[in-house]
Amino acid sequence: MPTEQPIATPAQPPAPRPAPGEPLIRPARAEDEPALAALDAATWSTLHAVTPRPVPPFPPFFRPERGPEAHLVAEVPETPGRPVGYLRLVPSLPLPANAHVRAIQGLAVDPAVRGRGVARALLRAAVARCRAEGARRLTLRVLGHNTPARRLYESEGFAVEGILPEEMFHDGAYVDDVLMGLVVHPEE
Repeated sequence: MPTEQPIATPAQPPAPRPAPGEPLIRPARAEDEPALAALDAATWSTLHAVTPRPVPPFPPFFRPERGPEAHLVAEVPETPGRPVGYLRLVPSLPLPANAHVRAIQGLAVDPAVRGRGVARALLRAAVARCRAEGARRLTLRVLGHNTPARRLYESEGFAVEGILPEEMFHDGAYVDDVLMGLVVHPEE
C-alpha cells in the first residue's frame, strides 16, 4: 500500500465565514489532535471502518505522513473551536506521474450534527483545495454496503470508477470496495 504524504497547503486568504447555522471548514491545527482522536473513535462503525474498533489508549491521530496539513476540520456555530468533523486529503500515490491526483482517506462527522451539511461542506472544501493546488482528480474508496456515503458522494459529482468484488472480509461477510472519482478542474 502506498505511503500517505501530506499535501502542501499554499498560502491562501482566510476562508469566508459561513452563513449563520452553517458549518465552518478550516485547516486542522496541532491542538485539534485530542478532539479528532476522540471523534475518530466515537464514529467508528462497521458501515465504513475496515480496521478493528479503537480502544484506549488511542494512537495518535496525526502521524508524520498525515499531519494537520492533510486534514480539513468542521466546526458548528454552537460549539466554536470544537471539531465536529474532519476530512483527510492526501496525494493518491507518492509518484510524480500521479501528482495531479488527491485522495480522500478519511471522513467523519459527529453523530450529533449529522444531517446538517457538515460532510457535504467538507467535500466541497476538499474540491476547492484540490483546485487551488492544481489537482485534476479527486478519488476515494467506500465500502459497497455504505449506501449513505455513496449517495452523498454521487450527489457531489463523484462517479463509480471501479468495484473490487468481495475485496474486504468485514464483520463476518465479504464486502465490495468501491472506487469513486471526480474530475477537478484546477483554478486558472
